[in-house]
Amino acid sequence: MRKANTKRLGRVQGPWGHLGLLLLLGWLLAAPALGAPRPPRQWRALADTASAPPLPADATAQAPIRRPAAERLRELRGQRELQYVEGTGAPEGAGFLARLMAWLWRWLAPVFNTKGGRVAWDIIFYGLMGATLLFAVLKLLQVDLTKVFGRAPRALPLAYETGQENIHELNFADALAQAEAAGNLRLAVRLGYLQLLKQLTDRDFIAWQPDKTNQAYLRELAASQPTARPAFAELTRQFEYAWYGELPVSAALYQQVRESQRQFGQQLSGAGRAAHLA
Repeated sequence: MRKANTKRLGRVQGPWGHLGLLLLLGWLLAAPALGAPRPPRQWRALADTASAPPLPADATAQAPIRRPAAERLRELRGQRELQYVEGTGAPEGAGFLARLMAWLWRWLAPVFNTKGGRVAWDIIFYGLMGATLLFAVLKLLQVDLTKVFGRAPRALPLAYETGQENIHELNFADALAQAEAAGNLRLAVRLGYLQLLKQLTDRDFIAWQPDKTNQAYLRELAASQPTARPAFAELTRQFEYAWYGELPVSAALYQQVRESQRQFGQQLSGAGRAAHLA
């Protein structure tokens, strides 16, 4: 038994056995070096070029600067929107109102850029839009705006209906006397003007109708009596200011208007007599 083991051990320890042991020993000694991680390829490339000389500077010529055509520059300079004065924000040569609005906007811009300013601007903007829409609706519905906003029309001391007037049925002498006695001088101015319309109608200078406007009477008078139109136009203006414009009529002002109406009535009487004689 011992002899067999000795022979097997002798075969292992032969020349090839010694060579195998040496290879095994060498592999064990070189294993740490073989197993060490190698650096990435990019690092190795940088390490290889670290000692290389720097690249020379770019010797190519710089790209030329492209400038707009002279005609295009003149066209842009001529545009009003591109002409600004430093510090104002308004175009050069702008009027006073444009400069004022530019200054006002520059002053308010920092305020409106805040959160509270934007809210205030929205309230103002939508409030104005709503007021404009409301005004348009009231006008379309023909609502009396003086009553809506608390301004009632002035009450007349006399029971007088202007919508049912018929100049051919009115007693102007009595109506004028009552209006003057009651101090209703605006109504007295109206009655004096209607009296002139009756005189013009009686002489066929105009054709009176309840739904006609004063401008229509002026056109008819200009066609029939051109010389009388300027005086009647001034009397019409005084009547419209006093009646429709609710201009306060003082006693002195009423005397002037009433005297002008009398003078024009006398001219109509003279023109009527002249036309009758002719």
